[in-house]
Amino acid sequence: MKKIVALVLALVMMLSCVSAMAAVQMDKLTFQFVPSKDADVIITGTKNLPELVKAEMAKLGYEIGEVEISVGTSYEATGEAMCAGAIDIGWLPGGTYAIYSQGKEVDVILTATRAGLSNDSTNPADWNGEANKTLPTEDQVTFYRSLIYAAPTEKGKALAAKANAGEKLTWEELDKATWAVGNTSSSAGYVYPTMWLMENYEGKKVSDLSNVVQLGYADAFAQAAAEQVDIIVCYADGRRDYENAWNIPTDSADATGKAGMGRTESIWNELNVIGVTEGLYNDTVAITTANADVYNPEFINALQTALINIINTEEGKAIFSVYSHTGYAIATDADYNGARTALTAVQ
Repeated sequence: MKKIVALVLALVMMLSCVSAMAAVQMDKLTFQFVPSKDADVIITGTKNLPELVKAEMAKLGYEIGEVEISVGTSYEATGEAMCAGAIDIGWLPGGTYAIYSQGKEVDVILTATRAGLSNDSTNPADWNGEANKTLPTEDQVTFYRSLIYAAPTEKGKALAAKANAGEKLTWEELDKATWAVGNTSSSAGYVYPTMWLMENYEGKKVSDLSNVVQLGYADAFAQAAAEQVDIIVCYADGRRDYENAWNIPTDSADATGKAGMGRTESIWNELNVIGVTEGLYNDTVAITTANADVYNPEFINALQTALINIINTEEGKAIFSVYSHTGYAIATDADYNGARTALTAVQ
């Protein structure tokens, strides 16, 4: 009996050694997020992600020494860093992915799913007022919309009044307004708003507008609150993200670190939707093809499994809520052909 126990123990030890030897060792894995929100908010929200990734990947045969998280200075900076192999994994909007995957230096591994919204109307007036406040639903969707918002300036209020009355805005009215838009590769911040203009104003684009400034979303909302711009563009649940900050004094911040914007009225009443774009395919989790240590089927399968497992936990959902992601699904490059078509239209 003792011999049998000894043999079993020896076998267990041998299998453990083999398992340990089989684990792939990696010194560092680099993640980067695009700055669709304040960098500090993203870094704070994802601070526990490295240890979760290391733990999940260890179960799948990868011992990773360090998972480094950073936020790109722009959408383009993240795309370029991935093409150069300086970043292994990037969270890219569909439009940004469409640009930087054209030369096959970047490939998609996952697409985000997110909670649907209580409103998906194409009529701008249906989005406005406290009674039409946008709420999340339990439905998981693979697309979202970009909205064109009128700020509470004199020009913005005039545009909102017409939109809420069901009247079509003229190109001349839009051209007189000061617009805040995102980077040219931003799906919600530039590409799809451009397509909305093209479809409604005889091919006119954002680049045809007379008064345009380029801002990140946080700065765009702050400038709208300060009445420094007349129109901003953002993803459809943007007002939910900045609802609290909108009414906090400018010398304070909300619980997520967003700077107060000093308004006294509800954001749902003051920041009115005047345009609704077509649906955008959700954000990607993308991988560089320049690093053979990560761009191989075994590693990709493991990372897909790890990230799906993480986001299916309560802690994981809290982490990825920084991007409003509530799940991940396996994706292919062909899923983003529509985004490439959109980019072709605006170039």
